[in-house]
Amino acid sequence: MDDPAQQALAAAWRDSWSRVVALLVAQYRRPDLAEDAAADAFEAAARTWPSAGVPTNPGAWLLTAARRRVLDRLRSEVVHRRKEPLMAVDDEMRALAAAAVDPGAHVADEQLRLVFACAHPALTPDDRVALTLRFVLGLSTAEIARLQLVQDTAMAARLTRAKKRLASSGVPFRTPEPAELPDRLDVVATVVYLAFTSAYQPGASGLHTDLGDDAIRLARTLDALLPGHDAVRALLALMLLQHSRRDARVADDGTLVLLPDQDRSRWHRDEIAQGVALLATLPDQPETRLGAEYRLQARIAAEHATAATSADTRWTVIAEHYATLEQLTGSPVVRLARAVAVAEVAGPRAGLELLEGLEVGLPRHHRLPAVRAELLTRAGRPDAARAAYDRAIALTPSPAEATLLRARRAALPLT
Repeated sequence: MDDPAQQALAAAWRDSWSRVVALLVAQYRRPDLAEDAAADAFEAAARTWPSAGVPTNPGAWLLTAARRRVLDRLRSEVVHRRKEPLMAVDDEMRALAAAAVDPGAHVADEQLRLVFACAHPALTPDDRVALTLRFVLGLSTAEIARLQLVQDTAMAARLTRAKKRLASSGVPFRTPEPAELPDRLDVVATVVYLAFTSAYQPGASGLHTDLGDDAIRLARTLDALLPGHDAVRALLALMLLQHSRRDARVADDGTLVLLPDQDRSRWHRDEIAQGVALLATLPDQPETRLGAEYRLQARIAAEHATAATSADTRWTVIAEHYATLEQLTGSPVVRLARAVAVAEVAGPRAGLELLEGLEVGLPRHHRLPAVRAELLTRAGRPDAARAAYDRAIALTPSPAEATLLRARRAALPLT
């Protein structure tokens, strides 16, 4: 991306999206208008900055443009509803515009303020998570649906419902008081981890490891803000261990590199050491279910990160951790990962047995047929593996993953 205007726009998206949305919602209490206005402001920037030049303060430019769009919409609504003279309506809108509030001074990080504000108990946990991913990260409906393993239409309905609920319920969209922060911690931690996970969903432009950096920063800030919570500490350990492999996940030609094939000399050993050290500080008995989940995931990540070679991986330990995690969560995604580990310990047929029935919980998840295809290949069933690869390729939304799957399909022996 050599164009200065495009570089500035990409930086503004990272740095200003959540702040613009947060201020608009806090000021006007209309999440639907806030998001639309922020999107309109970025579209306007994409049109005007290449010719007019990048403003000195891109964030302020975007906020001003977005506020104008909100006020235009509100003015139109009021004129239509009350049939008042335009001058009187404009006076009201100017007074409203002067009432901007920057919420939550006791939470220093602006992005974290918005995460806490979105995590209001008036919304269901799923709605809170979806709304936060949309407002804070600006993820698309399709991206959020992928993260939460639901259909795009279901996620669109969930986001619409959450926005309407927030707009109509009288809920104050603000950073909660210090005493209220712990009650929202589980949702906030979940959002931070989903934000991290989104960094490693291959898109058209590859991985977005900067989102991983942001998520780790948020987790560190959260740990400093609410020290002593095992879920946050375990989550930070997990993300550091997973993030340590970022430079080895993609080859020079842009193709994805699976874990067994990664160049371990490119892993960040300092982050692995930090993650392992954080794991050692956790209490013997997790204080919360979420803390137990993240600790088990972190232990699995630590097994991978500390193995000198792929052959040295302690798959028996990993399979045991996944079995415990599946008991705790009942998650079909955990069962899928457990099947991979069990196949390493007991052979591909044992792994395939664990995949039986998973279509119910993962009806359109491309990784289920992809794993099945790999295990069928190892079991000496190339024709069945070929059919499974075809289904995985049809389901994956990622061009990079589709390329990897096609390559593995092409490598199957002919029968």
